[in-house]
Amino acid sequence: MFGLDPFHFWTAIAITLFSGFVKGAIGFAMPMIMLAALGSFLPAQQAVAAVILPVLVTNIRQALRGGWRPAWQATRDWRWHVGMVVLFIPVSAFFATRVPQWLMYALIGLPITGFALWQILGRSLVLPVHHRRRMEIATGVTGGLIGGISGIWGPPLLVLLLSLHVPKAEQMRVQGVVFFIGAAVLTLSHLQSGLLNARTLPFSAILVVPALVGMGLGYLAHDRLDAARFRRWTLILLALTGANLLRRALELAGPAV
Repeated sequence: MFGLDPFHFWTAIAITLFSGFVKGAIGFAMPMIMLAALGSFLPAQQAVAAVILPVLVTNIRQALRGGWRPAWQATRDWRWHVGMVVLFIPVSAFFATRVPQWLMYALIGLPITGFALWQILGRSLVLPVHHRRRMEIATGVTGGLIGGISGIWGPPLLVLLLSLHVPKAEQMRVQGVVFFIGAAVLTLSHLQSGLLNARTLPFSAILVVPALVGMGLGYLAHDRLDAARFRRWTLILLALTGANLLRRALELAGPAV
């Protein structure tokens, strides 16, 4: 099945279903969970390729949950961050197939682990914002550079949203808009880079189905459950899976160095 044995194929389906659930419940972390978990048994480049279409489609759904007018307004309100993400994802995507696997795992694992542990320890990811435009540009550049290589560009945006104390509903919408635009650029970039090709594209397309099913279930949780407690357990999982990616990075780096 797409070059995988049945166990790993259905494991990938289950991982995507769960990550879609988390996405619907808290609005982010889908590519982090998928990359961390898929990266434990897939080559790094194949894991990144598998994530691309599920992330693209689920972010369209998230961005438009409140209608296209609020989504368009969010795009205009956060245009500087969006613009930098759009500009810098293609720049770094060029290097995605040229980066050693151990470095790819490290680039994915470090931000996942750091972000999760920082939140679990009760630290506040709030930066002093004296000039919003500068912060949007800085976080957009950072997210774009990381995103083109690893498929993850969300953490810098989350830092910005938390720093500005953006309300929950708007935060969900902004995340959907920015993540969708970034995912669209990433998809086009990796069609050019060769990471998305006739071998990797069908598997990524199949994963869209469990992603949407999981997201629908996640919306039910988002509307009914204690989001803070659920988010904490999600962060614990992210820290563990991110640490596993770092372990693999060290294992692969050993022979290389």
